Amino acid sequence: MTILEVQNLTKRYGEQLAVSNLSFALEEGTATALIGPNGAGKTTALSMLAGLLRETSGSIKWNRESGVGFLPQHPHFFPWMTALEFMEMAAKLSGVDSKKALAQSKKTLEFVGLGSVQNKKTGTFSGGMKQRLGLAQAIVHEPKLLLLDEPVSALDPTGRREVMDLLKSLQPDTTILYSTHILNDAEQMTDQLLFMQQGKLVEQGSLAEVKERYAEPCIRIRFQTADQASAFAGFVSLPASLNGSTLELATRGDGGTAMKTVLAKLAENAEGVVGVEQKTVSLEEIFIKVAGGR
Repeated sequence: MTILEVQNLTKRYGEQLAVSNLSFALEEGTATALIGPNGAGKTTALSMLAGLLRETSGSIKWNRESGVGFLPQHPHFFPWMTALEFMEMAAKLSGVDSKKALAQSKKTLEFVGLGSVQNKKTGTFSGGMKQRLGLAQAIVHEPKLLLLDEPVSALDPTGRREVMDLLKSLQPDTTILYSTHILNDAEQMTDQLLFMQQGKLVEQGSLAEVKERYAEPCIRIRFQTADQASAFAGFVSLPASLNGSTLELATRGDGGTAMKTVLAKLAENAEGVVGVEQKTVSLEEIFIKVAGGR
């Protein structure tokens, strides 16, 4: 079931077109990564979806009864308030019943790993702790739709993994749309990919669909020496490229048959072979291709 539908969403600042005719839909319980280079319009788009910016034209349709949570890229807090005080205020502003706000705030702080510092002032928090607190205020009212602008940008690798795991645990009850420039994280938790460039949506689809469109399949064989790699290249009738002791064979979309052929040749002459793998395109490689205008 569709929880959010965006049609021709546009934001113009005078002569500058920040977002142009953005259209997509989110299905319930999915996680969608919004990626693109700096200045692509990701933050502007999320701000419009969250109701913080008025669109110039276009439409946003979603079930407001399901609730929406929003984490800005740079969340701000009152430094004199404790985390619990801030959360209780955020809970009430988000519609949580006053009688339940305190208990809900404590529960959410525990969930994001801040239970032990709930009585510390936010002014003493590190960037990573503030990022977790920002996530907590976005989910304290248990929204069905969650909009996150760079939710793990201030975290170290361990913290990023912990927060991504927390977000995964919210599904399938919560639909998540998040922008990120950390592409490895996007590959770990993405049902759909939206790629923006210069305010426009230039690529979209499931991660598997997008990878298939941009794939340049090849078989990578690693040898002990460069001479062994070069010698084996002469045994197969596939376009080959050498990088030291690594041989890459282009499969031209016929990876299954090509792999059988290569394995048969390796059975005849496997001298010096260290490893064989069928290479797949990474999200980072797709990013470079799309940003480069391919």
